[in-house]
Amino acid sequence: MRTPVTVLGLGAMGTALARAFLAAGHPTTVWNRTPGRSPELDALGATRAATAAEAVAAGRLVVVCLLDDTTVRATLEPLAAELTGRTLANLTSSLPSRARALADWAAGHGIEFLDGGIMAVPVMIGGPEAFILYSGSTVAFEQYEHDLAAAARPAYVGKDPGLASLHDFTLLSAMYPMLGGAAHALALISREDISPTTFTDSYLVPWLSAMLGQLPAMAKDLEHGPDGPAGSNLAMQANGFHELVDLAVEQGVDPRMLAPMEQLLRRAVDAGHGDEDLAALVPLLRAGA
Repeated sequence: MRTPVTVLGLGAMGTALARAFLAAGHPTTVWNRTPGRSPELDALGATRAATAAEAVAAGRLVVVCLLDDTTVRATLEPLAAELTGRTLANLTSSLPSRARALADWAAGHGIEFLDGGIMAVPVMIGGPEAFILYSGSTVAFEQYEHDLAAAARPAYVGKDPGLASLHDFTLLSAMYPMLGGAAHALALISREDISPTTFTDSYLVPWLSAMLGQLPAMAKDLEHGPDGPAGSNLAMQANGFHELVDLAVEQGVDPRMLAPMEQLLRRAVDAGHGDEDLAALVPLLRAGA
């Protein structure tokens, strides 16, 4: 028999997780603060617990996907005795410091703890492109890795419980400026007789994909130092960047999306990094630099 799984929290993501465990043949018990949420899970074979304590008692692997850290604490702390001896996988989005604090609480009650960062939207759960970052107990991860794979590819990033959250938020921090830049680009063409679909498919996606291909070289420069002259140095980029701002003004687009990058390029040049590549920007982003 497959490992019984408990899912606490039936928002869009919690429901998707429960559905994936059910599809993989795991006996799945679900609980939500608002009774009756996601009734479709009943037809798929889920067992609906009347209380969180009843749900926890049903499985050795307890997956939590709630609103925030405050809700997680309010739900779990009264269940410390019931959770003792079980594995808790917290997939609620939270800061690394909060993940570490929750891990300390779990350890104090004999609970094996994993923190997770879900790198997917609900519709991707159970599919090949979804992955979930885990950190915390190596014992728990090794024991339940195969079971957790029912929801998404599990990727273990380290014993420190805060590492999954750090990776999660770091990846999101890279995603949002990229998507913001794409929105800015689409705004620039919005007053012209240019198809947004054609522009995106033919030019925007290929261009961004090509630029993303430069990231490994940037990471290598950070880790080992540059192994040659910059292909497109910061002084040259800073000198021409104002034209992007001028274009936005001409096209009636708010240029504030570009301002932080222009300021950072100028800081780098002023600090003597004009002949270097983009990797030189990273130290300048640290607080106090």
